[in-house]
Amino acid sequence: MVEIDPQRFKGQTAIVTGASRGIGLAIAERLVAEGAKVTITARKQEALDAAVEQLGGKDVALAVAGRADDPDHQADTIAKTVDAFGSVDLLVNNTGINPTYGPLMEMDPEAARKIMDVNVVSALRWTQAVQAAWQGEHGGAIVNVASVAGLRPAPGIAFYGVSKAAVIHLTQELAWELGPKTRVNAVAPAVVKTRFATALYEGREEEVSAAYALKRLGEPDDIGSVVAFLLSKDAGWMTGQTLVVDGGVLLGGGV
Repeated sequence: MVEIDPQRFKGQTAIVTGASRGIGLAIAERLVAEGAKVTITARKQEALDAAVEQLGGKDVALAVAGRADDPDHQADTIAKTVDAFGSVDLLVNNTGINPTYGPLMEMDPEAARKIMDVNVVSALRWTQAVQAAWQGEHGGAIVNVASVAGLRPAPGIAFYGVSKAAVIHLTQELAWELGPKTRVNAVAPAVVKTRFATALYEGREEEVSAAYALKRLGEPDDIGSVVAFLLSKDAGWMTGQTLVVDGGVLLGGGV
């Protein structure tokens, strides 16, 4: 049985981007279960409203719809979070896109720029904005969601991997620059069973999971629990680290 500490994040508030479903929602669920208030973001208000109800309602969760890479949306989200809950102690940069599949030699440069802007530059912008609004003075913890695709070649999703490698290095640079008040770490999942990753396993889950030492694909909760650890005082002497959560797939040389 998974141990839940309902006091772990008592009195703390988190912003989790890209959290209307999948990994982001699982992270938000774990944080709420352990005492945090959360603000979740995504593009569609209707999906966010449903997620707020799933999280326990407006007493514990706030939804702000918008594009993750829009500075106005970022500023609005942070202002509404501070107004509703009083702080922004925790930030999870979870939003990620991968609109293309195929070899790099066929990559549309505009798609590449969009991937970098959403997956990397927006993580930096969110961090800058949260630092200016709260954490710069009060401190806190940040987790960036990377990927094992940022650690090994990932044919077919190669530029997505490039962006996640950048997220991993961004994590290290931010950790050095923002210490000692703010800790910054990352998590690098392998294939997790979400709508975002469906194309990587749909119709052949048994075949794909055979490459994993644990013989199964990830579930969103597998990532939510690790992110909660990294945000918590249990990881209080960790910063600049990327925890690989991959079911052992890298042990066999896969991604």
